[in-house]
Amino acid sequence: MPVVASRPAKRPNLNPVAALLLLIALAIGGCESRSGGLTALNGDRLETGGKVLLVNYWAEWCAPCREEIPELNDFYREHGEQVLVLGINFDQPPAEEVQRQAEKFGIAFPLLAAAPEGRWGQAVPQVLPSTFIIDRNGQWRRTLVGPQTATSLQEAIRPYLEQ
Repeated sequence: MPVVASRPAKRPNLNPVAALLLLIALAIGGCESRSGGLTALNGDRLETGGKVLLVNYWAEWCAPCREEIPELNDFYREHGEQVLVLGINFDQPPAEEVQRQAEKFGIAFPLLAAAPEGRWGQAVPQVLPSTFIIDRNGQWRRTLVGPQTATSLQEAIRPYLEQ
């Protein structure tokens, strides 16, 4: 069996100005992805800056999730200027299937294309429905477990609106 030898890779010559610009671009991209950069199911980029996020995990087979959806819809419509409600299908089926389920259940809030695993330092919840509260600075603050009402959501986010 022949042995293939490889030459060491040649390093590109980067001038100091180009290197600095590359570092700045990477830093800006990193900050941007921390504060926003979520992608909706339809491929649109979701801008989250300055809003409290309610990130709700749901599934088609979860009866309490189906019970909670109208409450999340109402909350999303009433508080959209300060709070962004986002849904994540726990089972992560293909986008077409998530869209079909969303239409079936009348979901009015944006759905994420994929679960942002570890984004806020939290594992995917093992109990449904679960809702992460993310403050205006992109920090996880609390996880609500079980079906919520518009009133319970309002009470839960109140401390993070006043920051």
